[in-house]
Amino acid sequence: MPTPPWWLFVLPLIAGACLPLQAGINGQLAKQVSSVLAAALISFCVGMLGLLALTLANREMPTLQALRGLQWWQWCGGFLGMFFIFIAAFAAPRVGALMFMVLVLAGQLGMAMALDHFGWAGFKENPVSAMKLVGLAAIAFGIWMIRKG
Repeated sequence: MPTPPWWLFVLPLIAGACLPLQAGINGQLAKQVSSVLAAALISFCVGMLGLLALTLANREMPTLQALRGLQWWQWCGGFLGMFFIFIAAFAAPRVGALMFMVLVLAGQLGMAMALDHFGWAGFKENPVSAMKLVGLAAIAFGIWMIRKG
């Protein structure tokens, strides 16, 4: 398999850098509209409009037949996105950007390890190793250090 171009490594870094900014923006939005749920709804509506414009511009609308063929769990990505936006708007302003993101990172890495280990959601099986567990333990220790600092 050829090495991916450099920009494929930069894009996830940029996306990751946007997460605490998004959490802060949505937290302020929730404060302004006096509702975490309304803030999450506004955030999703703006995102949906952006995605709709890109999808229409690229002429990539799925057919009804393709939509009918989806499995129930394939619809859950949007729910999980909604859950993240809601939790970010609620928790990030209360625990701070750094603590919020380190907890998000720990959750992401723990789930990623399970997905790889079991080959769930279309990922190639890649078993858990002692070194991977030590890495997660180091992150847990980092969370403790950040909390104490």
